[in-house]
Amino acid sequence: VPQVLSGCAIIVRGQPRGGPPPERQINLSNIRAGSLARRAAVAQPDAKDTPDEPWGFPAREFLRKKLIGKEVCFTVEYKTPQGREYGDGVPGERWLWMVYLGKDTSGENIAESLVAEGLASRREGIRANNPEQSRLAELEEQARSARKGMWSEGSGAHTIRDLKYTLENPRHFVDSLHQKPVNAIIEHVRDGSVVRALLLPDFYLVTVMLSGIKCPTFKREADAPEVPEPFAAEAKFFTESRLLQRDVQIVLESCHNQNILGTILHPNGNITELLLKEGFARCVDWSIAVYTRGADKLRAAERFAKERKLRIWRDYVAPTANLDQKDKQFVAKVMQVLNADAIVVKLNSGDHKTIHLSSIRPPRLEGDSAQDKNRKLRPLYDIPYMFEAREFLRKKLIGKKVNVSVDYIRPASSATDTVPAFSERTCATVSIGGINIAEALVSKGLATVLRYRQDDDQRSAHYDELLAAEARAIKNGKGLHSKKEVPIHRVADISGDTQKAKQFLPFLQRAGRSEAVVEYVFSGSRLKLFLPKETCLITFLLAGIECPRGARNAPGLVQEGEPFSEEATLFTKELVLQREVEVEVESMDKAGNFIGWLHIEGVNLSVALVEQALSRVHFTAERSPYCKALLAAQDAAKQRKEKVWSHYEETPVEEVVPVLEEKERTANYKPVFVTEITDDLHFYVQDVETGAQLEKLMENMRAEVSAHPPVEGSFAPRRGDFCIAKFVDGEWYRARVEKVESGGKVHIFYIDYGNKETLPPSRLAPLPPAFSPRVLPPQATEYTFAFIQVPQDEEARADAVDSVVRDIQNTQCLLNVEHLGPGCPHVTLQFADSKSDVGLGLVKEGLVMLNLWRYGDFRADDADEFGYSR
Repeated sequence: VPQVLSGCAIIVRGQPRGGPPPERQINLSNIRAGSLARRAAVAQPDAKDTPDEPWGFPAREFLRKKLIGKEVCFTVEYKTPQGREYGDGVPGERWLWMVYLGKDTSGENIAESLVAEGLASRREGIRANNPEQSRLAELEEQARSARKGMWSEGSGAHTIRDLKYTLENPRHFVDSLHQKPVNAIIEHVRDGSVVRALLLPDFYLVTVMLSGIKCPTFKREADAPEVPEPFAAEAKFFTESRLLQRDVQIVLESCHNQNILGTILHPNGNITELLLKEGFARCVDWSIAVYTRGADKLRAAERFAKERKLRIWRDYVAPTANLDQKDKQFVAKVMQVLNADAIVVKLNSGDHKTIHLSSIRPPRLEGDSAQDKNRKLRPLYDIPYMFEAREFLRKKLIGKKVNVSVDYIRPASSATDTVPAFSERTCATVSIGGINIAEALVSKGLATVLRYRQDDDQRSAHYDELLAAEARAIKNGKGLHSKKEVPIHRVADISGDTQKAKQFLPFLQRAGRSEAVVEYVFSGSRLKLFLPKETCLITFLLAGIECPRGARNAPGLVQEGEPFSEEATLFTKELVLQREVEVEVESMDKAGNFIGWLHIEGVNLSVALVEQALSRVHFTAERSPYCKALLAAQDAAKQRKEKVWSHYEETPVEEVVPVLEEKERTANYKPVFVTEITDDLHFYVQDVETGAQLEKLMENMRAEVSAHPPVEGSFAPRRGDFCIAKFVDGEWYRARVEKVESGGKVHIFYIDYGNKETLPPSRLAPLPPAFSPRVLPPQATEYTFAFIQVPQDEEARADAVDSVVRDIQNTQCLLNVEHLGPGCPHVTLQFADSKSDVGLGLVKEGLVMLNLWRYGDFRADDADEFGYSR
């Protein structure tokens, strides 16, 4: 017996054989019990709900508790030509049965038990003289005498239920129960995962959908028969045979419209997990989060059915079915964070592989953002929270070993009007120290969770944890879900901008070691750095070394890389890419690239490259404090004959015959500080002896300006005027006006440093008289090199200038005036430490030529003779 319709009608079914068995209705013979309540049909607006008849529900309950799930035996007692079709009966006939508990007629007679309890009355006029009727009459009289059931005093109104078919506020009703189990009877099973339940003791009749799962359903279209989805009937039978009209407990967990989401608990088990484990249901994302017993249990039950290809999973193929076990789960070292959802890892084999974090989406521009159409989008800085997400991953993962568990392979896709093309992606769960990185990213509001079609199985194995993390982030207003203004990153990219680079150079030189993050590695010795304090991006060249040049494949220029250039690039990437480093800026080249030393965890990258035989020492290293370390590393690499030194052969040392030079000049070297170098190889220096005076004057002048700030617009600059100008560092310096443009721009010359700048009048002010050139003369003096000829070719001259900038700008040297020239004195310069001649070094490098003839140049004539001209 699966169901009791009333005190005098039951449903019976046979044993299942290959599917749900047939059913039939059995009406008990010779008795009558009270009818149960019926709800008015929705299609009949004027119809009214019919309440219980007195003692109807107790009679149904008596039978339900006695018969549900039990075997019964029944025989035909009587059939009448009146009535409608019942079970397998012929239309127009009404079948009445004698029902016995057990496998034969020796069991308990159910009709007699009902009458004996006063829950049903004997029906008059049907075969009144047979023994069965006589027995019923006797039992009814005994019940009447004992005042049982309907024969007790009163009208029986207390047995009529106050049924409630709807809930005015389902959400409030569910919340009021605080997820405590509620006693209930399952009255109807719509499909495997949706039931109609009678909640006790208040008789709420509610529809309950099982949280977290969905079974195949029965689809019905207008004027068409009901069509079951595959395994819909079997799933319904599975639930019916276990729960229909059983006493259960239900944990009400949430609500969806008038339907309540819940978990049904039976003494024999949890039907939700059983349906999944048997392959009768699948997990659903929209309600699995409210399942109070843990979504992981549901996923595990579903996975059990998938692995065994049970029922609805009979054609299931796992997303990673074609992968070897070693490719599904492995440990790798993180080399780079590509963006907020992708990393590059190094496998044990040495290969690099890109891994995308499963089921998450990085921050992105929503709708028509305020992005300037004339400016190229820089996703890392322009997309809100992209920088924060990248930094979270970089600080957490770079250089660390992580566990990678591949969830699925996303195939390559072609481009459409709205979606760009994607190559094949390996999507995985990446964890470190037991922490799921994707979940941590989502919980901080730095990524969102992708939503999938219900039949899309290509998702993270920890998808529910991701959804829960996102819900927490939304609730707490974290990151992308915050109501606050989004963080703005104003990062100046001064790579290749010579003018901006010149302005930054003095700061970086004075700063000593500056913190930086390596954003990109172009080659073994060329990098792109982000300076957090200065919020700028710079191109940085390693000092003291010559790395093999890499291949170039630009339009009109195809150049093969030198041997070991790729190895040098890979070495630098693995050591410093996206790491936090310290840099010492020494100088700058003509293209606005800074030159200096880079340190990571106590390792000098220039020295490391030389040690690995991936670079040679450049002659400029002689003047650096790292010269000994570089030369020692190079000597060791030469001895090993590795890589760039693989064909190295030591050359015999030739005896050098010293050449005595005539001492016709006077040498009176004085210490100077080189502050500026011009494009025609002139340079400005400050006298070291008067340096203290200049510093004192600057200190007093800035104090004066701070105490009496100038009124903006009060200074009308004219050519030749002395003034003070606010430099990019926000400090005031003495300057001279050289030119005033019609548009208001003012060209000025910093008289104490030798550099020039174009400024608006608002950054200029009158020079206080106490600090005029009469008090302290301009400290920047212009000189040029003696005895050398500057190249006429623009590129060659620029190379010479770059070399000088790298070697002497913002450094102390020794200066000797050799002779006076038409524009400025011609001098020789020596390095303060090594005493080697700067100009001679330029000659040795082939950057300039000697010019010992002050009043003529023999090379010009030779050049014309051989068909060359300047």
